[in-house]
Amino acid sequence: MFVDDLSTDSKRNDLNPEQQRAVFHRGTPLLVVAGAGTGKTKTLVTRVVELIEEGVDPNRILLLTFTRRAASEMLSRVAAASDDRSAQRVWGGTFHAIANRLLRNFGQSAGLSPSFTVLDHADSTDLMGMVRTEEGFGERSKRFPKKETVAAIYSRTVNSQAKLADVLDVDYPWCAEHLDDLKTIFTAYTARKRKHQVLDYDDLLLFWRALTTAPGAGPAMRDLFDHILIDEYQDTNPIQSDIIRGMAGASERPPEGATTPGLRGHERPTEGATVCAVGDDAQAIYGFRSASVENMWAFTEHFPGASVVTLEQNYRSTEPILAVANAVLNHGPSTTSEEDRAGSDQSGASHFGKELWSTRTEGTKPRLMTHHDEGAQSSSVADSILDARERGIDLREQAVLFRAGHHSDGLELELTRRDIPYVKYGGLKYLEAAHVKDLLSLLRILDNPADVLAWHRVLSMMEGVGPATIRRLSDELDLEDPEKAPLALARFIDSTGKVPPAAAAEAEELRAAFADCLGTGPDSTATPPPADQVERLGPFCEMVFPNRYENAAARLADIGQLGATAAAYQSRQRFLAELTLDPPGKTSERAGPPHLDDDWLTLSTVHSAKGGEWSAVHVLHANDGNMPSDMALGDKAGMAEELRLLYVALTRAKDELTVNVPLRFHVNRFGQDDRHVYAQMSRFIEPVRELFDEGASSATPDPEQIIELDGKVGVADEVDTLLASLWD
Repeated sequence: MFVDDLSTDSKRNDLNPEQQRAVFHRGTPLLVVAGAGTGKTKTLVTRVVELIEEGVDPNRILLLTFTRRAASEMLSRVAAASDDRSAQRVWGGTFHAIANRLLRNFGQSAGLSPSFTVLDHADSTDLMGMVRTEEGFGERSKRFPKKETVAAIYSRTVNSQAKLADVLDVDYPWCAEHLDDLKTIFTAYTARKRKHQVLDYDDLLLFWRALTTAPGAGPAMRDLFDHILIDEYQDTNPIQSDIIRGMAGASERPPEGATTPGLRGHERPTEGATVCAVGDDAQAIYGFRSASVENMWAFTEHFPGASVVTLEQNYRSTEPILAVANAVLNHGPSTTSEEDRAGSDQSGASHFGKELWSTRTEGTKPRLMTHHDEGAQSSSVADSILDARERGIDLREQAVLFRAGHHSDGLELELTRRDIPYVKYGGLKYLEAAHVKDLLSLLRILDNPADVLAWHRVLSMMEGVGPATIRRLSDELDLEDPEKAPLALARFIDSTGKVPPAAAAEAEELRAAFADCLGTGPDSTATPPPADQVERLGPFCEMVFPNRYENAAARLADIGQLGATAAAYQSRQRFLAELTLDPPGKTSERAGPPHLDDDWLTLSTVHSAKGGEWSAVHVLHANDGNMPSDMALGDKAGMAEELRLLYVALTRAKDELTVNVPLRFHVNRFGQDDRHVYAQMSRFIEPVRELFDEGASSATPDPEQIIELDGKVGVADEVDTLLASLWD
């Protein structure tokens, strides 16, 4: 139900009427369709605060997000806005982090050890590679998919809950002939994980979903929470949607008025928690991760009796910017209401009807700039950045957005030349760096001695230890025996396993470090906190890094930074789990040291920029083939997602927006020749050009253009004379 009178006498006067309806709705499931910049975070936080003030136990409220940063921000805002100090007990985190937390408590009923290890994407890929090799698929005369491709196929199949044959047919047709072989690898991969008590990201969600429907665990799981709130619901995949429905009991509605005893003896409805989902289907841009916007479109079907509130008042951008964003969206997929989602355009997609508007009616029209080529685009964008800076828009208030990471290559060179410092987002994760994974593998062994993948990495770090020695040491430590593997660390500390003479000193240091980290060393009195464990493992890293990496000093400094991060944790297990489930991003090297005002520009892929906002935004490469990507041109659903991606880029701008269109692209950007192709303006931008102020950067002379000069300069005669002199 909705609270009827939510006008000026409401105690939440800072909310607009639609936000108030979302905050005070009670009794039935709720979907909040929140357009870009419409204050969805504020609405979600305020709803949690109101629930607590109404007497809901904070420990029975679950807030699910897709990044640890978003969860931390929301929980901090809830605690700050509530007068109840118990507000800090609200459960909050990513789907994977909450799954990890629940499985530590409920996992034994699902056949899991409480000390299971969580593999990140890189570790999962490495384990898949080990299985691929063990099964003999890496030694065939005929080319076989690499481990990265095999891991991607596996994850796509699991997250989409589609048949392997269908995934191969649609997404990996070049691998379709390996269907039976992939089945063999996936079966062995699953068995290997279970044997060594390790879970990958997909397992966390699968085990959580299974627990929600298990005869014994299901009611207990549903009894944990009274309210579940989900941010960015358009980014959920089929498994996550099933989890929410399972926690709410939406798939199995009980008879009217039925109750069941709770875990603490109180009686409550068997249907589980009340669900409030917030999202924007126009910002559904993670289809490549198996996110399914259909979960949002089908919300009222999944949760019978659900209500829908739409937030359209934008607090971020000016009206001219919103006019472009609205027009781009409306010229793509047909706008349909939540009651009628049957409409679709050539892309085969639909979305909830919404028209963003703002009280900021003044503002300059967005600019549409065409450029001779990529080089001219880079020069023009750099000019625009510096001009905006002179007008009072600091570099930190500006961003350059692009579809793919390599699209900024030319601009990065130009920024470096002009001494414009920048940070780039959208590349590798910090924890994907090899030396950081080395340190984390050491900690993983301390947490789960049966983690064979971590053992293989650690043993290979030592001098003279190769594949054959690793196999021998694995046998001596009984790593392949599920019953004996948990004792592998104790055996290693007791000097079981003979290493080559070259590695003797390193092995001795590692044994001593492991013992001290466990609190069993000769000078130990208790298990030290995670930060001290990282520091204690430092000397071993100092011994082995110089032989593994050229820039060992810089990598050791990163280990020190990891120790600083660990200082915020009291539990090694939690430190590893949170770091693995939501690692910090890695930025590129800045073009130079920050200036005294600590100012720098943001370069980012659109995917990484989602959720951000800047005063001035510069969008690169708005051409067909880039926006939309040429990989999506033949796919209706892919085209719809590409349009939403552009919409996300446009709606990051608060005051100024520039869309850049190079007219030609060099085939070999860094080569010596001038081969190039001409490009068309993005099909998403062309229909709405009248909403822009159009301009063009100064053209670079075309080397192929015929230039006629007044008079004859005699060059041909001079060349002919020179040639004649060579053979006269």
